[in-house]
Amino acid sequence: MQPILALVVPCYNEKEVLPMTAEQLQALMRRLMESDVISKESKIVFVDDGSKDCTWELIENFCKNNPEIFSGIKLSKNRGHQNALLCGLLSVKEFADASISVDADLQDDISVIDEMLELYCSGCEIVYGVRSKRSRDSFFKRATAHCFYKLIKFLGANIIYDHADFRLMGKNALNALAEYKEVNLFLRGIVPMLGYKTGITYYERKERMAGESKYPFRKMLRFAIEGITSMSTKPIRMVTILGIVIFIMSLAMIAYSIARYFMGDTVSGWSSMICSLWSIGGLILLSIGIVGEYIGKIYLETKQRPRFTVEKKLP
Repeated sequence: MQPILALVVPCYNEKEVLPMTAEQLQALMRRLMESDVISKESKIVFVDDGSKDCTWELIENFCKNNPEIFSGIKLSKNRGHQNALLCGLLSVKEFADASISVDADLQDDISVIDEMLELYCSGCEIVYGVRSKRSRDSFFKRATAHCFYKLIKFLGANIIYDHADFRLMGKNALNALAEYKEVNLFLRGIVPMLGYKTGITYYERKERMAGESKYPFRKMLRFAIEGITSMSTKPIRMVTILGIVIFIMSLAMIAYSIARYFMGDTVSGWSSMICSLWSIGGLILLSIGIVGEYIGKIYLETKQRPRFTVEKKLP
């Protein structure tokens, strides 16, 4: 029996690229259906993350012209890529045997979906799409991405290197994901925690077909901080260790100052004093900031606010 597949596509201000995306995804789904790889009940689900352009109107037209294959979900406001993706995944788990999440710009190579489905049919509950190389990225983006992956690995989070959100998840994995209730979402870190049999497909990321990237440096930096603080408590533990080290150093400086006092040399160096004040002050502010990040997350989690609100849903 062929599995029912749902393609989940989060969208935010994608009017330039969405018609081409819909055309390519529809052709892919038709081919898979005609070759009996997937069920004819399979769907493409667009999730509009509170777009300010005509993205939702385009989705409505897709659903009106081809209701048997297209479906749409409109969030009441912009809640961010991770929440929009989660909304789509939780929505399709009721009817789909497997879901594949893919970005609306189709920089992820959808031709490897055939390989993903083969791995799924062979018993893999989760299949990750992993970039084989980053030759198209700028040196800065490539270097910062590698630093991020190495840092988050060092801090103890189990994430897949060079994997974004292009992945297949079976029904069991989707049901397990629904059990995670945290408001601070980092799906790249949560999915590997589910513990099911996994597979990997490698692909080369393409150039964006149209429009502009929705992840400028500011958003990427915020996303990195979100990922680190959502998946690891090591930064706050490092603050504690740093405090202990500085305390030991301060005891040594007190002992040194007392010794100099009894030796009759009471004039301290102005430079050393200023450097000490600035360095310790900076470390204190940094430590307070890290602790504040975690306190802020606790604050949001205790409120238990909904992660997204659906305004409209098309069949």
